[in-house]
Amino acid sequence: MSETGAPRPEQSRAARHPQEKQRGPVVLRGLYRDEPTTTDQRLLDSRGPSDWVHTDPWRVLRIQAEFVEGFGGLAEVPRAVTVFGSARTPRDHPEYQQGVVLGAALAEAGYAVITGGGPGVMEAANRGCKDAGGFSIGLGIELPFEQGLNDWVDLGINFRYFFTRKTMFVKYSQAFVCLPGGFGTLDELFEALTLVQTKKVTKFPVVLLGSEYWGGLYDWIADKVLGGGKVGEKDLALLHVTDDVDDAVKVVHEAYRAWEEAH
Repeated sequence: MSETGAPRPEQSRAARHPQEKQRGPVVLRGLYRDEPTTTDQRLLDSRGPSDWVHTDPWRVLRIQAEFVEGFGGLAEVPRAVTVFGSARTPRDHPEYQQGVVLGAALAEAGYAVITGGGPGVMEAANRGCKDAGGFSIGLGIELPFEQGLNDWVDLGINFRYFFTRKTMFVKYSQAFVCLPGGFGTLDELFEALTLVQTKKVTKFPVVLLGSEYWGGLYDWIADKVLGGGKVGEKDLALLHVTDDVDDAVKVVHEAYRAWEEAH
């Protein structure tokens, strides 16, 4: 102690916080300091507890790794269109056949095709693209039930997290084409519309292929959402409803050409 009774500088920290422990940049005090091992010890001692691999800090690294793998795997992909639709669509269904035709038409127009990599409409689009000589991509997702990538995927990446996967769909696509699908398709549809509406992404057409399926949704948005002042006329114009594959590809191509001219 100094003559004034104040703790000496080298002692002041310990005197103020006798129950303190440091864990890298993190300071632990009181009851929170009672940790039996150090970070190095847990890293080097293979016999130590493994609960740490399930902690949130470790998940951050997994998420980071997914972004790195996704960006690295897709960085040199040519211009592409993402096709969404139900995984439950059987191969003998007309919607599956339309997916095959769409995949082929996009490939012939010079676009790679990106899907969720699963069965149903996703498989159909990958199949049509690959059979037409195009570049077929599947971005899978870990689910409680086994699914796996379909056999017509040339480049496949599996993700743990939906939000990482969604980033890849948007970043590496010039457009979305949605065939009839369930909650997953609707989720991606409205996320894309929100990103375009808020100008988080530039010109990015969203095509709804199948007026019988999508017409009711479009009419509801026009009547209730636009009619109630929740969106504007320009927002509704972001959606293109059609039954014709050639028309869908035309919408995609015109938007891409306009983007090229602007850049």
